[in-house]
Amino acid sequence: MPIENRITRMLGVQYPIVQAPMGWIARSPLASAVSNAGGLGIIETSSGELDNIREEVKAMRRLTDKPFGVNIAQAFVRDPDIVSFVVDQGVKFVTTSAGDPRKYCAELKAAGLTVFHVVPSLAAALKAVEAGVDGLVVEGGEGGGFKNPRDVASMVLIPLVCSKLDVPVIAAGGIVDGRTMAAAFALGAEGVQMGTRMVSAAESPVHAHWKQAILDAKETDTVFLNRFGPGPALRALRTEKTTAYEKAAPENIMGEFRHALDLYFGGDMEASIALSGQVAGRIEAIKPVAQIIAETMAEFEATVAGLAARYRAA
Repeated sequence: MPIENRITRMLGVQYPIVQAPMGWIARSPLASAVSNAGGLGIIETSSGELDNIREEVKAMRRLTDKPFGVNIAQAFVRDPDIVSFVVDQGVKFVTTSAGDPRKYCAELKAAGLTVFHVVPSLAAALKAVEAGVDGLVVEGGEGGGFKNPRDVASMVLIPLVCSKLDVPVIAAGGIVDGRTMAAAFALGAEGVQMGTRMVSAAESPVHAHWKQAILDAKETDTVFLNRFGPGPALRALRTEKTTAYEKAAPENIMGEFRHALDLYFGGDMEASIALSGQVAGRIEAIKPVAQIIAETMAEFEATVAGLAARYRAA
């Protein structure tokens, strides 16, 4: 059954399940599959390839008549006209990340967009709400990708933020199925974001070697890199390269993404860094997005009902 809450009303979707805006991956084949299945697909800008992103948005219009959004990854997008670019795409929902929420929030909202900012801490959440965002993506340290070097697990961070602020929260980090979605809702969230689960989906454009590495991964097979900088910290799959970098990161961690496309689409797992969350240890099969979302919702409903039946007073 569709869920009715602040997130679904704001996003105009059946289910409060959002796909993470992963560079080069969050393009129209994956994002449209998420939107068509009742969630919200997001188109990335962190690749910096705005001409290609414009074409991806056009493709989204052909592939789905459902809502979708765009992410502005502030640290990676250098175009001074990025707000105009996003507004011109005609989307109504945008997430901002990797930067100061005050930079674009007012301008985006003045153009009529709903704005959520990605935060890794309570301090960042307070700053984003003060900037005027409509909601938050609260991202625990177990998630993949670029991280706060002082990482906080979702089990701690989500209820902390939800106890201090009354804006809608999308939980990210550690979300892979209906049980983890139910847990996020118990902690105060009203929606969830999936990254690694979507990287492994049938519609994900990444090479089969990356998907197989996710299937093969144990829960201990991610590494937290570059905690002490310079540059961003990040969580990635364990490979020979990232295992070596776990103790001694290169001086320029971002330089390791020079050959990212050789990994993403060429399948060379040592060519770059395969960003991934700890939930890789729980993913056992490549599935179509529609199946992932349908199974997540069915398990979510069964989990919530089961807890109520098991523990309610007689």
